[in-house]
Amino acid sequence: MLVPFLIMLREGLEAALIVGIIAGYLKQTGRGAWMPAVWIGVLLAVALSLCVGAGLQFASAEFPQRQQELFEALVGFIAVGVLTWMVFWMRRAARGMRAELTGALDSAFAGGRHHTYALVGMVFLAVAREGLESIFFLLAVFQQSHTASAPLGALLGVVCALVVGLAFYRGSLRLDLRHFFRLTGLFILLVAAGLTAGSVRALHEAGLWNHAQQVIFDLSAVLPLDSPLGAVFSGVLGYQPAPTLSELVAYLAYLAATLILCFLPRPAAHSAPSAGVR
Repeated sequence: MLVPFLIMLREGLEAALIVGIIAGYLKQTGRGAWMPAVWIGVLLAVALSLCVGAGLQFASAEFPQRQQELFEALVGFIAVGVLTWMVFWMRRAARGMRAELTGALDSAFAGGRHHTYALVGMVFLAVAREGLESIFFLLAVFQQSHTASAPLGALLGVVCALVVGLAFYRGSLRLDLRHFFRLTGLFILLVAAGLTAGSVRALHEAGLWNHAQQVIFDLSAVLPLDSPLGAVFSGVLGYQPAPTLSELVAYLAYLAATLILCFLPRPAAHSAPSAGVR
């Protein structure tokens, strides 16, 4: 429950932040009458995400067992790629997000009669990106966790993101978003490492990866998977009490590579800093 909650809180905050910047800029520039176009873009993006998620879920339910394992592995790897890209994109883009969005809005309104469609498309693409990222992650989590707590955690994360985003937009909440995204980014990398190992395990169960399957250690007697702590570690870190060599190598290799990249110093900007996420 914790993992879907935190992921959807972060994804929802990213989407709410983008919509909030757009809505605030429209209000500040006397273009508040164009807010319906913003909501149309949001609703279209949500509808697309739900349709894609439902279609993938229904399609996977019809697969035979071996194909289901292969589908789980593919979705898991896609989710890992999406989560990794999300962490590093936000790390790079957060500083100048406000300036980029407001500049795009000015360009849209300078485009003549078609600025309504441009505004709808801009909001749609921004929110749809977050929605589709969330869909692939949730599919990967739901396939590895069959309890009702995972969907509940995701729903609570979305609700909290909406509340925090609304408070942030109205100015009643001051939040250091760069610090928030940095901390949640590290957490997401741990989650993605677990998904990487789980996807390798699914490939083996699908019969496509049979190398390095010797068990490295077995903690079943010390920390079983069905214990409260084991369940928490499994949901958050992808813990398995008896990992194989290939799973352990995949987990550690992904985590080492991404953490090294995450802590590398960013190159200094050559231009004057623009207003971004505060």
